[in-house]
Amino acid sequence: MKFSARKIRWLLEYLVFRSIVCVVDAVPAQTAARAAGTAARFLCRVLPPKVLRFPVARENLRRAYGPELTDAQADRIIVRMWIHLFRMVVEIVQLPRKLRLYNGLGVVQYHNSPASVRALCCGRPAIVLSGHFGNWELATAMFGFFGFPMGVVARDLDNPYLHRWFERWRTATGHRLISKKGGGGDMVQFLENRGALAMLGDQDAGRRGIFVPFFGHEASTFKSIALVALQHRAVICMGYARRLPDDFVNCRWVRFEMGCEDVIDTLDYEDSDDPVREITIRYTAALERVIRKSPEQYFWIHRRWKSQPRQRVRKQPAAAVPVSRAA
Repeated sequence: MKFSARKIRWLLEYLVFRSIVCVVDAVPAQTAARAAGTAARFLCRVLPPKVLRFPVARENLRRAYGPELTDAQADRIIVRMWIHLFRMVVEIVQLPRKLRLYNGLGVVQYHNSPASVRALCCGRPAIVLSGHFGNWELATAMFGFFGFPMGVVARDLDNPYLHRWFERWRTATGHRLISKKGGGGDMVQFLENRGALAMLGDQDAGRRGIFVPFFGHEASTFKSIALVALQHRAVICMGYARRLPDDFVNCRWVRFEMGCEDVIDTLDYEDSDDPVREITIRYTAALERVIRKSPEQYFWIHRRWKSQPRQRVRKQPAAAVPVSRAA
């Protein structure tokens, strides 16, 4: 059997990843959380800022919070963001061993949970929508623990070995993984069967996206979420799962707040002049409110405002021609 250089690289990446998984899964939660934070701080100090995309994150933070945000304040948020991302990886590894249905109430506290339960039990299709905020993987797992299997829409990882590991992880609680690329038929099938889809809706959609306000600036957002929801008369549940301050004395694992920020019923927009835009504006505003609660837990290194709306050029009226010259 011949191995190409790319396959060898994939295997080495997978072996390194699985080695880290074995170590992380064997240590206590408090030790793993501290190690992740220490590693993130160390890398933020020794690596060039461009490697960890500090310039991109600073630009996004200034756009979101205005010029009064200093570089020092922005850098503190970025360092805490990297600590959050490192800890999120640790939590994903430890979640199958640490989190169960019987201890869920001790680990996760809920905000506005009746609204999300009603949305998922209303007998109509549902879309559970979130952004790259907090631990979105934990939120998906919790829905599976409580008996709400969903179609999880996600991008395929470049490394097939890592992709299969994450696929097994995501489907362990009853969900089904749907590829973001070419999975339109599966998504439609879920909604036609009155099922639920889980997806993230906060990435730049390019010039063809719909531009809606996000932190006071127009951001290109995918139309497809609102279009699909309207077509299938689905309910959109805008949720999140953010990490709370550590309390390893009274809780053996990390604590989270899992909440429902807004429930959007597409039936309320059937008579609207522009329902796609109005729904997109509403769930984007809900995500912004969530991010403001814990800005260090948002994925600021993504170029959210990369695409800019096209400026319409107004045609100038033609200059009047004197009668004598026209003759």
